Amino acid sequence: MTALATPDQLASRLQKDLDTSSAQLAVDGASGLIRAISAQVFTFVSQETVVLTGNERVLTLPQRPLVVDDSNPLTITEMAEFGGVAVLMVEDRDYSRVGNQLTRGFPWWWNTGGRLMGYPRTRPLGVWAPRVQVTYSHGYTTIPDDVVSVVLDAASVLYDNPTGIRAYSIDDYSETKAAEVLGAAMVQSIADKLGVAGRRRRAFSIRTTI
Repeated sequence: MTALATPDQLASRLQKDLDTSSAQLAVDGASGLIRAISAQVFTFVSQETVVLTGNERVLTLPQRPLVVDDSNPLTITEMAEFGGVAVLMVEDRDYSRVGNQLTRGFPWWWNTGGRLMGYPRTRPLGVWAPRVQVTYSHGYTTIPDDVVSVVLDAASVLYDNPTGIRAYSIDDYSETKAAEVLGAAMVQSIADKLGVAGRRRRAFSIRTTI
């Protein structure tokens, strides 16, 4: 996948000339780490098809932000069970959409004799089918600055200390690295920073355990 930052950005962060190949390895590694921690791709992906587990009123799309426009339609299909018929869902008829959450349920006029969300009528009203196929576009064409900043934090550590050594000594000289270079500490720091960024833009969630 495309790195979430560039070697030039890393050089600007560290304010020094960098070995290009080592800097690229650092931003690549940091980008992979950020994606693993956040469970998000971040870069724009067009018309990805996934099959999600339903059986609930709210279906949450795993990648954010959701992009829906004329070039990026959102296609939702409740998959057939045991030879049944797959049903194409229609927004504002069969479900409502807020952010990356798709809610099956009753419109406000449900108790006045109007048509209920929950077609087909053999399906439990207001509940998604057991399996739902979604084709959607998601991600950013330009990575947000706060995400780039977190990537550069991690890349800085990976560039300066690629082996993750905590302490070393040569003859009479010894050096102990700062605590943030340690794997667990660095991962927790990244998770905390991404958590703040995710809450601010409400674009992604962070795992609560490392």
